[in-house]
Order: sequence, then C-alpha cells, then structure tokens
Amino acid sequence: MSQTTTAPVAKSTSTTSNGASATSTGTGLATTQGGTTIADTVVSKIAGIATREVAGVHALGGGAARAVGALRERIPGATTNHSQGISVEVGSTQAAVDITLIAEYGVAIADLAAGVRRNVITSVERMTGLDVTEVNIDVADVYIPSEDDGDDEPAKAPRVQ
Repeated sequence: MSQTTTAPVAKSTSTTSNGASATSTGTGLATTQGGTTIADTVVSKIAGIATREVAGVHALGGGAARAVGALRERIPGATTNHSQGISVEVGSTQAAVDITLIAEYGVAIADLAAGVRRNVITSVERMTGLDVTEVNIDVADVYIPSEDDGDDEPAKAPRVQ
C-alpha cells in the first residue's frame, strides 16, 4: 500500500515592474518520489509567451506597463519581460490567469480572446500540469497603424520649400 505525501508550498519572491518585491505562493506537485514547486513567475512567463503567439495580439500590458517595458528594452543587454501584462494566481493544483492586451485593428476581438484563452490554457496545463480554472482577458486598446509607422508607402514631398 503506497502512501501519498504532500509537498510543502514554497514561497517565491519576484520583483514587480516598479522595483517592489512581491512574495507569491508556488505550487507543490506531489508524488511518492518527491514534490515539485512551480513559482508564479514561471506560469506568468508561459502565459505571456502563449499570448504573444496568437495572431492579432499587438502588445501586452496597459499604457504604463508598456512604457516601462519599452524603456527596459532600450537598455543594452536587457531582456524582454515575457510576463508583462500577465497576472496569475497559483494554488496547489490550479492556476488562474489575467491578461491585459492590445489588439490589432480589424481583428474580431471575441475570436482573438477565444484563441488567446485556448493557447494559454493548453500551454500552461501541458508545461506545468496545473489545471487552469480561468483566463480573464482585458482588451485595453486597439492598435491602429499610422502612416508614420510603415515604410510601405513612398515618402511624400514636402508642401513647403
């Protein structure tokens, strides 16, 4: 007769975008051979990468988070923050994910949300073994490409010389 043991729930510390330290509870995946702990930051990075893979997602995060991310990316040697715009709650066997994103203009938002939700649930469950109970999506803005953004059009001649 085998006896099941539960792994202790570990605390992990992460740094938020404003430099503050945040403590979060990790996940204990217990087996008879030992336990596995998955930190909140792991789940948020997986969810962020899975969200960016969906066509029609322009960026993640609200205005302030995107501004901080843009500054961070200009620093030489800095890495991309994959968990920008992602907030997670991780329990012992389940996870809930909140996503703030910017949609590209012309994309059906309901279809975009369904695709993001499906991709995030599949990725997080496959990689962590956690049951994703919900994925809440907040579409904060719609990206509309302006004439200044693209190099597809020829430069216009100045009106005044």
